[in-house]
Amino acid sequence: MIGVKYIKMLVDDIHSASVATIDENGHPQTRIIDMMYYDDKGIYFLTAKGKKFYSQLMEQHYVAISASKDKKAVSLCGDIENIGSQKLDIIFEKNPYMKEIYREDTRHALEVFRLYKASGEYFDISNPAHIFRDEIIIGNAQSDNAGYYVDNGCIGCKLCYSKCPQKCIDISVKPVVINQSNCLHCGNCFEICPQRAVVKKGK
Repeated sequence: MIGVKYIKMLVDDIHSASVATIDENGHPQTRIIDMMYYDDKGIYFLTAKGKKFYSQLMEQHYVAISASKDKKAVSLCGDIENIGSQKLDIIFEKNPYMKEIYREDTRHALEVFRLYKASGEYFDISNPAHIFRDEIIIGNAQSDNAGYYVDNGCIGCKLCYSKCPQKCIDISVKPVVINQSNCLHCGNCFEICPQRAVVKKGK
């Protein structure tokens, strides 16, 4: 698991996230779901078996999750599995407000889902002049290394640097190097490069 500190932030600090599935017409559908718990096997959330959300999870086995607080965001896409009532006791212990929603023996309506294979990113714009992004990997998900990279066709003209909002391109070397941790993925460097030496990678 890569980016555990961001997963901890998602569960313990942000807690409530937008979770997207696809409805019966093929349209995206979102709702706010609390991220209840995490361990080395993934992130856990739950829902009631009577909900449309439950049916979509059972059919699709895939979600997209986004959450933000104080200009810091976590985004993840990946595979989920239904683990029934596993982790339900520890989820209720760590989230005592759930005991007020589902009292006594009514919690049997709930089932737990685990996001066990996912990739995504942490994105921080709390300092707008120096944004920061980092990768998150859960399970054996593969990184797509999304972003802009410079190949050997670079002639060192520095036009990319002149158009970079974050000035995150090292022009002391040739080919120049884009600092991926501070890149906005705006594409200005890609558009301005006269040699087409800037390559867009990933989804």
